[in-house]
Amino acid sequence: MAIRVGIDIACRAHHRAACATTDGTLLWSNVRFQTRAEELENIWRRIPDGETDVTIVMEPTRNAWVPLAAWFRRHGAKIVLVPPEQSSDLRAYYNKHAKTDRLDAELLARLPSLHPEGIHHERGIGPAQPLRRTVKIRSSLVKRRSACMHRLDALLEILGPDWIAAVGSAMTITILHLLSRWPDPHQVIRLGRSRLALWLRRQSRGKWGTEQAEAIIQAAQATIRLWGHDGMDFEALAADIALEAQLALELTAQVDKLEERISVYYKQADPLQILTTVPGIGPTLAAQITGRLGDIERFATLSAVRSYSGLVPRHSSSGLAGATGGLSKKGDACLREAVCIAADLARRCDPSLAHRYHRLMMENGKHHTSAVCSVGAVLITRIVACIRKQEPYVIRDFDGQPITMQEGRSLVKQHYSIPEDVRKSRRTVNRNLTCQKQANEDRVRGGAATAGVAKRSKARTTPQPACNG
Repeated sequence: MAIRVGIDIACRAHHRAACATTDGTLLWSNVRFQTRAEELENIWRRIPDGETDVTIVMEPTRNAWVPLAAWFRRHGAKIVLVPPEQSSDLRAYYNKHAKTDRLDAELLARLPSLHPEGIHHERGIGPAQPLRRTVKIRSSLVKRRSACMHRLDALLEILGPDWIAAVGSAMTITILHLLSRWPDPHQVIRLGRSRLALWLRRQSRGKWGTEQAEAIIQAAQATIRLWGHDGMDFEALAADIALEAQLALELTAQVDKLEERISVYYKQADPLQILTTVPGIGPTLAAQITGRLGDIERFATLSAVRSYSGLVPRHSSSGLAGATGGLSKKGDACLREAVCIAADLARRCDPSLAHRYHRLMMENGKHHTSAVCSVGAVLITRIVACIRKQEPYVIRDFDGQPITMQEGRSLVKQHYSIPEDVRKSRRTVNRNLTCQKQANEDRVRGGAATAGVAKRSKARTTPQPACNG
C-alpha cells in the first residue's frame, strides 16, 4: 500500500502534516512540527511499518521546502512539488469558504489520487544547488549595477551635456573610479590636466591619457560657467555621484567573484562544455541556462521544456472558438532572459534560426522582440536535445551540411538581412498597438469606476425606509 504525506509548509510557524492512502483515506492529520531532525523522525515513525512507497507532497514555499525535501529523500521517500495554483483550485472545490493549514495538509496528501497526471517527482534540491543559486544572484547584481549606471547617467546630466560627451555613457571602470574620487567639478579643475592625465593613464593601463583629461577639464569648466559659483550645491551633488559610483564598483567586484565560482560549478555540471558550442552562447550564458534548467530528465518531452521557459503563447479555446495571446511567462524568468539573449545572437549566424526570424519579421509583421522570443523557443529545444545526446551544436547550411560560424554569418547577411525601414516600421506599429491597448484598458477601467460612482450615488439618493423602533 502506497502512502502519501501532505505537508503544508510554514516559513516561521509550525508545519502541518497529514497522511493518506492511495484511495484518499486519511490515516492521521493535523500533526504540527518544525524543520528539526528529531521532529522529522517523529513524523517518519508515524508512517505504517514496512511501507517503502512513500511520497511527500508539498508546495515550494520560498526556500523552506529544500531541507525538508533533502531529509525525506535521504530516508527513501519520493518528493512531489505541487504548484500553488493547482492546490488552491482543488481547495476551492472541496471547501469554498475555508482556508486552514489542516485542510491544506489533507488536500496535499490526497492530491496524488485526485490528480495523478499532474504529479511530477522532484529529483533536485532547487535553490540548494550552487549553480542554480549563484547564476540567479549574478543576474540580480547585474541588474542592480545597471540601475546604478542609469542613475549616474542622470546625475551627470545635471552637470551639463559636456560631461556625457567627455566620459561617455558606457561608464567604464576608469570612469567609475574617477567619479568616486573626484565627482565635484571644482576638484577636477584643482587636480589639473597633467595629474589627471597621469592618473587616467595608470588607471586605464594606457588606454586613456591627455586627450581625455583635457575633455574632462573642459567639461568641469563648462559646468561652472553654466551654473555659476552659487547656482548649484556641488558638494551635495558630488556626494550622490560618488555614492552611486562606489555602489557600481562594489557590485562589479562582487559580480567578478561570482563569475569565478560560477565557472567552477559550470565545468562540473557540463564537463563537455556542450552549451558553449551553441552560437551566441559563451561561458556566462551557458552557466545561466544550465543552472536554471537543472536536471533535464525531469522534462518528459521537449514541449515541456518550452513551456518551462515561458516562451510559448497563451492559448484559450472552447468549441469552435479559439484565441492565442502573448507569452505565457509561466516558467523561470532567469532562464528566459538568458535564452532570449542567446537567441538574438544565434539568429545572426545560424541560417535556420535566421530564416525563422526573417519570416516572422518580413511576412508575419512581427516586431523584433516577438520574433526573438519565437527563435528562443526553438533554440532552447535544440539545447536540451544536444544535452540529452551529449553532442555539440552543429550549424548547417541550406543543404544540411555542417558549416562554421563565420560561414553561417555570411549566409545570414547575404540572404536574411532585415531592411532598416522595416525595423523602424515594426517598432512604430508595436508602439501604436501598446498605446491603443493601454487606452482601451484605461477606458474600461474608467467606465467601471464611473459606473461604481453612479451606483453609490444612486444608493445615497434613494430614500431609506424609516426604522420603527
